[in-house]
Amino acid sequence: MFFKVLKISIVFLSLFFFSSAYSLADFSPIISVGEELTYEVSFFGIKLGTIRILTEENQTLNNKTVHKAKCFINSYKGIPFVDLQVIYQSWMDPSLVSSHKFASNTKDGSSWVYEQIDFNTDEKKIVHQKYYDKELISNNTFITSGRWNDGLSLFFAARRLLNSNRSLKIPTYMDDTVYTKINFTGKKENVEIAAVKYPIKCVYFKGMADWTGVYGLTGSFEGWFSDDEAAVPIKALMKVYVGNVKIELIKWKRANWQPPRG
Repeated sequence: MFFKVLKISIVFLSLFFFSSAYSLADFSPIISVGEELTYEVSFFGIKLGTIRILTEENQTLNNKTVHKAKCFINSYKGIPFVDLQVIYQSWMDPSLVSSHKFASNTKDGSSWVYEQIDFNTDEKKIVHQKYYDKELISNNTFITSGRWNDGLSLFFAARRLLNSNRSLKIPTYMDDTVYTKINFTGKKENVEIAAVKYPIKCVYFKGMADWTGVYGLTGSFEGWFSDDEAAVPIKALMKVYVGNVKIELIKWKRANWQPPRG
């Protein structure tokens, strides 16, 4: 149970994303190369593990400049039946509202599951390949003319759209082409977390997942991001089968940034 809750937490962090109505111009204020954000995931007060997200140097992919991010998910030692190690990588459009490529490595016992998703907008298709111990076990193609996000690029797209003050129906790829409704309310609230000694000035949003994911990830969710140019995710709540999961910022490294005082 704890394995599944922790694994989907990064998906929740990433539920807030893309709309074709927005300009595809570069939105670099969010991107800070070397940024490192660490979150703790807890379930009814039980600390399950951490999610660590890194912003890396820009790269060139298919002759296009892309932003690059990496995520590490690890369970804490001593939790029964949990030994979770996951690495996500995303190659994002400079607009921060869509993805060009996604890759993941997930430890399954002594073996590793590798997945690669190519969002080929030029050929209007998504190609999703999955390998188990380097053996190809599935190869699926989806025909689509739209732009889509993966489970990590959505984390950055949420920051991009935080102050849009709009309700959006978001195209999302989660093993299939699905949608999530997000209401970027623009509401300002102060949030307290253990890692900061003062209230943090945040922007609040809420939404509804009209699909069911692993361990019953569905329905309503809430989030609070810092009310400043960086739009750093501070805290989030989501629903699964057994109740609410909390995700909270515990450490950060970003040039010239501290949580804004509320």
